[in-house]
Amino acid sequence: MLKRTRGKGASVRMAPTPTSPASTSQIPPSQTLSSQSVKALLGIRELIIGGTFRPGERLPELALVDRLGLSRTPVRAALARLELEGLVEALPSGGYAARGFTDADITDAIELRGLLEGAAARRAAESGVPAADLRAVRDVLARLDEAVDFFSATLDRIETYITLNETFHDMLARMSGSAILAREVERAQALPFATPSAFLDAHAAMDAFPRVLAVAQAQHWGLVEAIESREGARAEALAREHARLARGTLRRVLDDADLKGRVPGLTLVAEDAPRHRRNDKPTTA
Repeated sequence: MLKRTRGKGASVRMAPTPTSPASTSQIPPSQTLSSQSVKALLGIRELIIGGTFRPGERLPELALVDRLGLSRTPVRAALARLELEGLVEALPSGGYAARGFTDADITDAIELRGLLEGAAARRAAESGVPAADLRAVRDVLARLDEAVDFFSATLDRIETYITLNETFHDMLARMSGSAILAREVERAQALPFATPSAFLDAHAAMDAFPRVLAVAQAQHWGLVEAIESREGARAEALAREHARLARGTLRRVLDDADLKGRVPGLTLVAEDAPRHRRNDKPTTA
């Protein structure tokens, strides 16, 4: 992910500003865009996530060119990239429209991330991870411990937690030792609302927020310990369970108008979409 700039309350890995609900997206090194295309990518994401374009609404190319102050080439490249990420869809008549989602779509994206991160964790455990890499990830976890303790009293520096959390997940994918697997984990994290820091603003509004962070952090440590102990099955199970915290939060957020308002990107979720009943256990997330 090109150096990730993440926004507060990232919920769709999308823009690099604190107002972005979507996890501010990082661009895979293998698919680096020009600086103008990156500007177009981030700008169009913000417009969609911020509600400028509703689900199904056509994205007028010339209007985007004028609004972003860019030429048509980077705007076209950005729209094509956003189609790959699932945020826009190509129209039969040409051009693109903002894509709408159901909560089932989001649940599937989170589940896919968990599956791939689980595979990465298992691969890391079974293949072994260099001591230097384990020391580095433990250092990140130690800093996350401090962040969790800090946020039990105040939420002023929530972006610190987001940055460290994203760093941990990046390291987890790379520890697999597989460039292909790490790339696919990154693709899954770029799906709408599938970033590891999704719904963090909504979390912050919940009374149980400190407990949610404590559970997530315990799972982080458990993952690293399982990898270091070469326990592949345990590492995989922990990674998948960790992703499921977000599924429980999604259900609660969609059922609570006040919480939903804290995640701007959820304007993309159809109000009348049938709920995806998957026997998710109640969670404090």
